Amino acid sequence: MIINKLGLKKLCYPNHVAIIMDGNRRWAKKRNIWKFSGHKEGVNTIKKIINSALYYKLKVLTLYAFSSENWKRSINEIKFLMNLFTTVLNYEASNLKKKNICLKIIGNISKFNINLQKSIIKAEDLTKNNNGLILNIAINYGGRWDIISGIKKIAIKIKEGLLDPKKINEYIFSKYLCLSNIIPVDLVIRTGGELRISNFLIWQIAYSELYFTDILWPDFNKKNFKDALEEFSKRKRSFGGNINNKIILK
Repeated sequence: MIINKLGLKKLCYPNHVAIIMDGNRRWAKKRNIWKFSGHKEGVNTIKKIINSALYYKLKVLTLYAFSSENWKRSINEIKFLMNLFTTVLNYEASNLKKKNICLKIIGNISKFNINLQKSIIKAEDLTKNNNGLILNIAINYGGRWDIISGIKKIAIKIKEGLLDPKKINEYIFSKYLCLSNIIPVDLVIRTGGELRISNFLIWQIAYSELYFTDILWPDFNKKNFKDALEEFSKRKRSFGGNINNKIILK
């Protein structure tokens, strides 16, 4: 904790929070309602957490919306999700612009239908000049895909004689991955009760703090988010050494 001139304590909040939003389908099943209703309710939770991120002055919020493994789900669910993604992007892009939020989509979007790809490009272009919160949405993303994709890019550079293999280090390698120009992830939150990272940012979160909660994503609220931030503030981060590098926010 840090004490300011007024004698009040300041919490050491993270700059970059990433969330694995799990539990939408179980939320619907628990209530005996249409099984895809959880996804729609999950969108409402996203809006609330974005507002909380703005309130707590986070610099970056990264949300895991659709993994590269989610293609194994039923055709009907995938179709529903693709339509939901398109609708949300089309309706919410203008709100993100008004709130000075810069939207970035990370993942392999080439597999999406042309309408969704156009919506992604349009939303990113509309908010690209915003300098407030950076909102990363991981869609068709997988940590292994990210690393393999980076290796392929490096291989091309080496083949073209633009990169010396002997000079490749962690810093150079990370430049070829998603979030390459984004500050490190401080805190990873996973809802839904599962205790794993599910192929999410497996390179980028090597030294991130992990926070797991049994709360299903549609039920995750502002207080729950605050609880996670406050838990982070209590932890001592050494990064393999003895330095506590928590970020102090006003």
